[in-house]
Amino acid sequence: MATVRSHAVVNRDAESVWRIVSDAPAISAWFPAITQSDGNGSYRTVTLQDGARLQEEVVTCDPALRRFQYRVVGGDLPIEAHLGTVDVLELGPRKCAVVYSTDIEPPDLADAFGPAIEEAVSNLARVASGS
Repeated sequence: MATVRSHAVVNRDAESVWRIVSDAPAISAWFPAITQSDGNGSYRTVTLQDGARLQEEVVTCDPALRRFQYRVVGGDLPIEAHLGTVDVLELGPRKCAVVYSTDIEPPDLADAFGPAIEEAVSNLARVASGS
């Protein structure tokens, strides 16, 4: 299994960023590789830029830890195992860190997921800070 991880410091309070991250169906608003998303607090379906669809199950949505975890449970890609984790860590009154990691099998999928996650984290920082 391969692991990819990306992080960014966001000039916004952790609770505001957490509200964005924890809104599972709205991931397409800040994750550029996802063109469409829908669902609820337990499941979501995402459509990627190439048209591939993935079904995802929310594993953890913990507001106290500000941790969101999900796993791919079906879809168009040959994913054998997957766990995505987004942590929002308070650094100060108007500053937080977002750490997004993904464990994925088969490992060669990390080559595609890694850059997409890096772009998403960078974009999340822009969306959350309003720039």
